[in-house]
Amino acid sequence: MDVDDERRNATLRAVFADNVVADVPPLAEVPAPVAPPAEDVARAGGGGVLRGVLGTMRPRQWTKNVLVLAVPLASGTVLQPSVAGAAALAFLAFCLAASGIYLLNDVRDLEQDRRHPRKRFRPVAAGVVPVPVAATAGVLLLVVALTGAALLSRWQLAAVLAAYVAISLAYSFWLKDQPVIDLAAVASGFVLRGVAGGAAAGIAVSQWFILVSAFGALFMVAGKRYAELVALGEQAETRRSLRAYSASYLRFVWSLSAGVACTAYSLWAFEMRADDGIPWTTISIAPFVLAMLRYAVDVDRGDAGAPEDLVLRDRGLLVLGLVWALCVGAAVLTG
Repeated sequence: MDVDDERRNATLRAVFADNVVADVPPLAEVPAPVAPPAEDVARAGGGGVLRGVLGTMRPRQWTKNVLVLAVPLASGTVLQPSVAGAAALAFLAFCLAASGIYLLNDVRDLEQDRRHPRKRFRPVAAGVVPVPVAATAGVLLLVVALTGAALLSRWQLAAVLAAYVAISLAYSFWLKDQPVIDLAAVASGFVLRGVAGGAAAGIAVSQWFILVSAFGALFMVAGKRYAELVALGEQAETRRSLRAYSASYLRFVWSLSAGVACTAYSLWAFEMRADDGIPWTTISIAPFVLAMLRYAVDVDRGDAGAPEDLVLRDRGLLVLGLVWALCVGAAVLTG
């Protein structure tokens, strides 16, 4: 090789180094894939996938499904074997369906949950449960719930459950980013649970029940959104579901909802009062309104992020709920 060839090769190596090698950062400078912090994984339940799936199913949230007993209780037929069995099946179907929705929702909200101060500890967000496992488990639970309702109960229950699944999935993948509609979508879940109990047992649902449950649910959902807004503070802008709301607007929503719920309940109570004897339904207005006001105190403090936990730890609210239940129970038994 002559001198000219050596010079030409040296020049080519220099050009190659400047244009290719220099553009590639050292291995130590290449950013590693983003992974949940180790403490998030530990708090989410360690490394157990099965335990993580069970946690993502939110068994504590199954208390909401007790609403399927509302219509049978109000009709006074809940102790009849056929009604009790139908209500129990509706409860189980909603537990499975709700758990399936939670699994798919956590897959959908993976990145947003990792930026949330509390939700980042959820098993999917923390990396305890792989995304394919969560998605597969969610779909299987929905299939089992819908199939069981269709084969083992009335078609009306299957229809109500299908509506619940459709609205919940639409909420998870789209409606949660639509102002006001997202509040209505979440509130509809509570209403459909109540309607499902009547559908499973073949009991007609009154217009007053739908009104009270709808606006009572909207009251709770607005309080939940307000608690999230307070908890996130400046980080609320990172969640699209909260960008459209202000604290004053959510206060307006829960005030309006509480007013309509109390008015509708009072109209029902006056309509159902007994002509003779003790007017238990009318008396029940007092603990009902007081319970709404007591819950509003917690909402105003921003403590209503988890309604099921709030109800269980607020003893005053529990007492008011018990008094209300006794009044309604007395009205049903003496009616």
